[in-house]
Amino acid sequence: MATIRIPTSLRSFTGNKGEVRVAGATVGEVLNNLEKAHPGIGSRVLDDRGAVRRYVNVFLNDEDIRFLGELATPVKEGDRITLIPAIAGG
Repeated sequence: MATIRIPTSLRSFTGNKGEVRVAGATVGEVLNNLEKAHPGIGSRVLDDRGAVRRYVNVFLNDEDIRFLGELATPVKEGDRITLIPAIAGG
């Protein structure tokens, strides 16, 4: 299982938990299983085609998945996935 770090803006979907553990062999599987375990969070992270939304960054062990294998990036036991939505303001 991977540990997913949930940003404050999405914690309402996880019962205010800052981290949740989710199974999956790839980042995509983990994110799909995250949605199954915590309905509603998936649409905040993935778009209608199942791709990571443009304004969300996903890191696997401090590496941006865009520079790895995107959603097909393999996940091992104990890996950390961090979700970071973009924040706008001025």
